[in-house]
Amino acid sequence: MYDFLMSATTKAPDHTRQALLDAAFAEIHRHGFQAASLSQILADTGLTKGALYHHFPDKRALGLAVVEDVIRPRLAAMMFAPLAGSDTPLAALRALLEAKAADPDPWVVTLGCPLNNLMQEMSPVDETFRLHLNALFRDWVDVVSAALLRGQRAGEVKPDIDVDATAFFLVSALEGCVGMSKNTQSVAAYRGCLGQLVNYLETLKA
Repeated sequence: MYDFLMSATTKAPDHTRQALLDAAFAEIHRHGFQAASLSQILADTGLTKGALYHHFPDKRALGLAVVEDVIRPRLAAMMFAPLAGSDTPLAALRALLEAKAADPDPWVVTLGCPLNNLMQEMSPVDETFRLHLNALFRDWVDVVSAALLRGQRAGEVKPDIDVDATAFFLVSALEGCVGMSKNTQSVAAYRGCLGQLVNYLETLKA
């Protein structure tokens, strides 16, 4: 009985925190961090200000938690995991890009990439935000770089390319495709840009 009660008491706060994070992520993705409304987040969750401030001392802390506890794991599942341990990164990247292009309703064209949105909005005005966002971006680049290095060793990737510079370019180019497509609100432009990235991957083959 004691173990059951302990489990119940520890799970309830986690559920509340996650509900706040999910609602905050949606609000920030729609409106940006600075325009995001704490009142709307509370309305979306049905929680009180007391519950919010129990978990996050202020809006900034909530925003940083969204970066680390929502955006990071989503990006890891979507972009890091398919490359982790792969000796054929070009094939894995091609599959990722083609899957994105085949999405019948790519929400990133409407709302943009959550990471890129925050980098554009917050990096110039908040150094702590910039550091958190840059760390996540660098982790993404490092995952791609490590995958390209394994690809070189496996004979899939040209041996003479700079894997770090190439990884930085690939991640930046993908984020650029999303950002410009959001600006144009054009699914066709988004898919065309992804197609050009797929073509670029062909030039990296050994």
